[in-house]
Amino acid sequence: MAKTLKITLVKSIIGISPTQEATVKALGLRHIRQTVEHDDTPTIRGMIATVPFCLQVETAK
Repeated sequence: MAKTLKITLVKSIIGISPTQEATVKALGLRHIRQTVEHDDTPTIRGMIATVPFCLQVETAK
């Protein structure tokens, strides 16, 4: 069973660069305090690394 990550948008995307905004939207996040779950893969980790200042990440089972 693969690990999953719970990713929550905790800061507004207003004022960040268009590429960072696209990354947040590609993760499936649209609203502040919205949470999504993704598999823990290098691709998802890379996306998180581009916008760590506006995301909260937790490891889920």
